[in-house]
Amino acid sequence: MYNYNSKFCDVCYDEQSNAAFVKWKSFCRGEDYRNPLRHAIKIMAEHDDCHYIADTRDGFENEEADTKWVFDVFAKEAYAAGCRYIIFIIDENESLKDELEGQSVELRKYFTVKAFYSLDEAADFLSKTRTNNI
Repeated sequence: MYNYNSKFCDVCYDEQSNAAFVKWKSFCRGEDYRNPLRHAIKIMAEHDDCHYIADTRDGFENEEADTKWVFDVFAKEAYAAGCRYIIFIIDENESLKDELEGQSVELRKYFTVKAFYSLDEAADFLSKTRTNNI
């Protein structure tokens, strides 16, 4: 299922949601953080109307240099690849709310940013947006 695997993160194309699905497993930084996102960009570029979903429930923290890279590089390249939605899957306690809100403000310059509690909710949302755009 996963096209990219590391001890920090797995990345795959999720056909149900037509999205690059990134499952964070633990905190990482630098190339360990950026390489999975580069792979997600490739997935989005290979599939029309493909978006980005990150499961942040098991490992996600802001690190200043990587957050800057997300804004300066990832956001622009994901947008150029056709991504218009960034979706975060969060835990029910919203334990990473501050970290995700910090990224969401800047990401909203390019994307619609949403948070859900499961991949099924995210896929349902994306399905409805596609149905409404037909």
